[in-house]
Amino acid sequence: MKHAVSISIGSSKRNKTVEISLLGETVRIERIGTDGDLEKAAQLYRELDGQVDAFGVGGTDLGFLVGNRWYPLHSIRQITRFVRHTPVVDGNGLKATLEPRALHALRQVAEALPRKTALVTTAVDRWGLARAAEEAGLHCTFGDLIYSLGIPLPIRTTRGIRVLAAVLLPLVSRLPFHWVYPVGESQGKRHPTHTRFFDQADVILGDCHYIYRYMPENMQGKVIITNTTTPEDVAVFRESGVRYLITTTPVLEGRSFGTNMMEAAILAASGRKTPVDYAHPGDYFTWLNNLLDQLPFTPKVQELQA
Repeated sequence: MKHAVSISIGSSKRNKTVEISLLGETVRIERIGTDGDLEKAAQLYRELDGQVDAFGVGGTDLGFLVGNRWYPLHSIRQITRFVRHTPVVDGNGLKATLEPRALHALRQVAEALPRKTALVTTAVDRWGLARAAEEAGLHCTFGDLIYSLGIPLPIRTTRGIRVLAAVLLPLVSRLPFHWVYPVGESQGKRHPTHTRFFDQADVILGDCHYIYRYMPENMQGKVIITNTTTPEDVAVFRESGVRYLITTTPVLEGRSFGTNMMEAAILAASGRKTPVDYAHPGDYFTWLNNLLDQLPFTPKVQELQA
């Protein structure tokens, strides 16, 4: 049996272990949260290095891939500093290859919506999904400044996101990660913020933690496209009136795991041991895309309101 482990700086309450079949292999996928403790995560990576087949970096990213440009998160590099043998991924591979495949589902959603409006909570960490939303004909608001930096200035195009990333990410990437993203117990706290941008959108796309944290109480009739959902998240979305929940990664025993976990699972199943470098990916994305053609990874649509 293969073993892939996602070590997350997120809440340990979201821990889960499942056995799945991928590429003819049985893979045990395991998510371990450290409740915001970066050093505890670093020690877990050291203890398990060479003992498991692939690591996922959860609750954060090693960096952001915007277009073809890689922006490393300097405050996060320390957590994988002890890893010498096991390949490490943070989900950027699937964000660049799997999430754009949601384009067909997005086009179907767009056809059924009168306003065709969308809010992408943060585009720099969901570039493939942001591009897919734009290409599907949705009128997009990108909330990177709004929900990461607290500046209520919407961005309307992915070109604007490219410019923003080039200007701000070299600076923002050096800030403590918890300044721009909820970690540990804060992931479970609601803090509705600048909710008019949610109200104006028919479709909400992006990171589940951002959506859960900042959305208003009333989400009547809206469509959410995300992943890393737990049954508790689904219950909150249903109670708020969300009509459809679309997850870009498979739902396994009621849970859609993060892209980092599923990317690590693919590496484990394939037996790939070569280190992954998103700054210089070589043929990695092509290799991953070819494997996705062999896997039943299609967007999962759940109707939450009858």
